[in-house]
This record gives sequence, structure tokens and C-alpha cells, in this order.
Amino acid sequence: MGRGKVQLKKIENKINRQVTFSKRRGGLVKKAHEISVLCDAEVALIVFSTKGKLFEYSSDLSMENILERYERYSYAERQLVANDPDSSVNWSLEYSKLKSRIEILQRNQRHYMGEDLDSLSLKELQHLEQQLDTALKHIRSKKNQLMYESISELQKKERTIQDQNSMLAKKIKEKEKIVAQQAQWEQQNPEAVNTISFLITPTFPGLNNSGTYHGEASDGTRRNELDLSLDQPIFNPGHLGCFAA
Repeated sequence: MGRGKVQLKKIENKINRQVTFSKRRGGLVKKAHEISVLCDAEVALIVFSTKGKLFEYSSDLSMENILERYERYSYAERQLVANDPDSSVNWSLEYSKLKSRIEILQRNQRHYMGEDLDSLSLKELQHLEQQLDTALKHIRSKKNQLMYESISELQKKERTIQDQNSMLAKKIKEKEKIVAQQAQWEQQNPEAVNTISFLITPTFPGLNNSGTYHGEASDGTRRNELDLSLDQPIFNPGHLGCFAA
């Protein structure tokens, strides 16, 4: 006798329901794998348990590739639905699409943080590891680039400061050379130095203590008092060249 038709309905016993779920899930994943290998088809399988635990299988390395391909192929259908005057249907489809996308992104984020890895197979874990290695390489490359740019900027500032120090040192040497030459000249020509000192502070007859000179002009008329302040320079430094010669 053939096997009778089994009536499909929810299993009330919780333990039996969990056992049946595990067996049927394994068989479903096996069938999906077989059809992907035998028929060279791209298969994506997503299963959520009653507790909300995710189980998935994909013939490709990444489930996202198959989902993106599904969205591209269903774009024409969504465009047709978009022309429907019933806007509530359009908003419902858009909401469902965005909600599904957010769930995928959140799940990927948890995987990148090392969380909820129990549902991943060995192949998916290897693919996730490759993605993380690639991301780390990009991060290290960017970090090294920023460090190199910072070091180059500091080296430019260092060279600028060194050039400024060299200019200042050169000016100081020139000043010291001029002072040394002046001191050497004063040692070799003491008489000229005394003459210059005498000319810088001259004496005038008729000059009283207050610096006021009383005298007559060449025409015999008496001039007004002339204030000659001793603090004002009388000697022209330009005359030093005559004595030096």
C-alpha cells in the first residue's frame, strides 16, 4: 500500500515541533544545495525559526549578491506596480523593501562586530574573514598615508626653522666681526680716539653754566641770547673718516 497523504497543520507539541523543524530545515538546505550543484542554479534560502533565529543558505559566496540580483529582476515588476493609482500598495511595497534592507544591514553589522555567528556556515565565515582582512588593509593604508603626510609637513617646518636659524647665526657673526674690527681699530689708533672724544665735547668762551652764550655779531650789533644745549650733538660722525685717514 502507498503512503497516505499527510495533512499539513501546526504541530502542537513544542518538542516535536522543534525536532521536526530541525529535520525539515536540514533536508531543505540539502535540497537547495543539490539543485544548485546539479542544475548550476543560484539558490538563496532564508529561514526564521519561531524564536526569530536566522538560518540561511546561498549558492554564491554572499547572500547579498543574490538579493541584489533579485531586486534588479523585480525592478520592472515594481515599476508596473508604481503606475497603479492605488498609492497605498506602492508605499507598502517600498516599506517592505526598506525594512528588509535594514534587517540585512543590521545583520551584517552584527557579523562584522563578531556577533550572531552561530548561523553562519564555514564558507560564510571564511568569506566574512576575507572581507574583514580587506577592510583592515584599507584602514592601515589610509593610516600610513596620513602619518606620512604629517611627517612630511613636520620635516618642511624643520627645514624652514633651520634656514631661519642659519640666517640669524650669519647676522650675529657679521655683527661680531664689525665690533671686533672697531675694537681693533681703537687699540691701534688711540690718538684718533682721544681727538674724536675731544671734538664730541668742545668748550666755548663766554658759555655760562646754564648753556647760554652772550656775544656780539660781526656787524657790532648785540644778538639775542643763543641757547646751546650740551646734550645736543655738535660733532658730525661723518668726520671720523678724516681722522682715520
